[in-house]
Amino acid sequence: MTTRHPATAALEDERIPVRAKLAATWTSFMFLYAYVDILNFFTPGVIKDILDGKVFEFDLSQTFSTTALTLVAVPIFMVVLSMTLPARANRIANLVVASLYVPVTAFNVAGESWLFFYGLGVVLELLLLAVIMRDAWTWPRTAPSATMTTSREGEAVRAQQA
Repeated sequence: MTTRHPATAALEDERIPVRAKLAATWTSFMFLYAYVDILNFFTPGVIKDILDGKVFEFDLSQTFSTTALTLVAVPIFMVVLSMTLPARANRIANLVVASLYVPVTAFNVAGESWLFFYGLGVVLELLLLAVIMRDAWTWPRTAPSATMTTSREGEAVRAQQA
């Protein structure tokens, strides 16, 4: 026997843990970050410049590649760290890293000729970084729990734990 739910019934809306929100947002950020770079290959002249050893104004080198890998690896690790770090360290790490990536992201539009494409990419990335900072900043706090302890005289005493 099946039960029919009226179309006006409220949908179940469970609370999503902050860790999951942060990891999901960092994952979205990484997809966007990667796809802007991948779609950039379709910009006229980019492949030729890469074959000539240039990316933007930079010479392709081990230093360039290591720097690029580092810039991508940090947000990738934030996906894992958002799920595994203790709450206090997690909050701080997300606030610091997202704040540091705001200027890094904004730099990506500098000197580009396809301003609508890069502008949209940068705006969307900055929006995701803002969501990360908001979620980390507003991380819910737990109320202090009351526990029973024993005083020196052997009496039960209620103590607050912070």
